Parts: sequence; structure tokens; C-alpha cells
Amino acid sequence: MLLAALLLFQAASAAPQCAATDTALPAELSGWSASAGGLGVNKAVTLQAGDAARLSGVPAGTKPGGAVMIGFRIDKAGRYGIALDQRGWIDVVPGTTGGDALKSMAHGHGPHCSTIRKIVRFDLQPGLYRLYLTRLDKPAAKTMLVAPE
Repeated sequence: MLLAALLLFQAASAAPQCAATDTALPAELSGWSASAGGLGVNKAVTLQAGDAARLSGVPAGTKPGGAVMIGFRIDKAGRYGIALDQRGWIDVVPGTTGGDALKSMAHGHGPHCSTIRKIVRFDLQPGLYRLYLTRLDKPAAKTMLVAPE
């Protein structure tokens, strides 16, 4: 037991520590540190989560837990990312009502020393979309639309 604790301590101390978070983000994520009134490219927004069962239009297969939905517009086609500050499920649905969730094209994590937990990328064409964040652990979710790669 003592050996396991020592190995765990050694591994934790070997990991680089962050003096500050969200201070050296790349340009495409620079909006993460500011708050915006709505979801947009390089504009972070914090949304209050509710119960997924009470949210209309939630894509099929969504699991219980905290959930939010917000609409957004795409003006130029590309592979956009959705950044999220916590564990959760990210779905993008085209249009303003009905429809199926789009297939994600890539999954990744935020940069080291950032509060971005994950980034999921979708191929989007110009138009209106709805973003569903479900299976959230926290009462609020911070999210941002990341410009195409």
C-alpha cells in the first residue's frame, strides 16, 4: 500500500503544474476567457443547465443528467469545434426544429493549463443550428464555437 502511494505521488509530482489557467491559449481559443451574450465563433458563453427530460428536441439516445440547448448561425462552411468546460455529450442538430444530430468528425482535449475539457469538431454548412450539451455534471456549462481548423 505504501509503495502504491509513493508511486502515485511520484507520478503526480512529475506532471507539469500550471501557475495559471487559460492565460496562454492559442488565438483560435482566445475568446474562452471572455463572456459573450450568445454562442459564436471565438465567443464563450456560460449556460445554466436544466434536466434533459424537460428540454425539447433533445437528440435520440441522450442520457439523463444536466442539459442545455442554444442556437447558433454559421456563415461560412468549415470544420468547427465545440469547446466544453466539463465532461458531457455534445450534439449539433441542423435547423431550428426536429432533425437528427450530425456525426462528429474529431474529438480532442483543450490545451494544457486550460479549463477546456474537450473539443468536438463537426463539418458545418452555412445555416442555423442547435447545440445540445447533455450528461453535464455541473449546474452551468461554459461552451464556445471554435473557428475551422
